[in-house]
This record gives sequence, C-alpha cells and structure tokens, in this order.
Amino acid sequence: MSKVTLSGHIEVPTEDLDSVLAELPNHIALTQAEAGCMTFKVTQDSGNPQRFEVYEEFTDRAAFERHQTRVKASYWGEVTKNVERFYSITDHSVEQ
Repeated sequence: MSKVTLSGHIEVPTEDLDSVLAELPNHIALTQAEAGCMTFKVTQDSGNPQRFEVYEEFTDRAAFERHQTRVKASYWGEVTKNVERFYSITDHSVEQ
C-alpha cells in the first residue's frame, strides 16, 4: 500500500479571493468526508492573503485520484480556475 501526500501552496488572484474564501469551508468539509482522505488542510498565509498553504494525505493513489476528479467537476474547481498551484506530490510506501 502507498500513501499519497500533496504539499505546497496556491496563489489566488485578487479578483477571485472573495469567491475562494467563501467556498473554502465547503471544499474542506467535502474533501475531509471523502473515502481515503487522512488529512486535508488549506491555510491562508497571514502575511499574504492571496497565498494558501495546502497539505493533503490520502490512503492510496486511487483515493487521491478520486479526489482530483471530484475537485475538477466541483464548484471549487470553478472558483479556482485562475489559481496558480505550486505542489509536490509524493507516493510513500506504508508498512502493513
């Protein structure tokens, strides 16, 4: 089994910031309820309100891919279409 983590940040254009902030709590709640989601955090940078730190852990690659598919088809996917993403995605072997 292989856990998948995503870490990095997003940069939100000024004109999209209100929409992103309004939808973020829903996006977090929906993601945390997904099968295979172990950790999901999105935190706005206190010094730069357009930057959000992102950290995700999923039980395996399949759960991570299901999450990515859902996000692309969601309202979050729409309100973040202009967001720049700076991510590192890592597969980790997990001892059973």
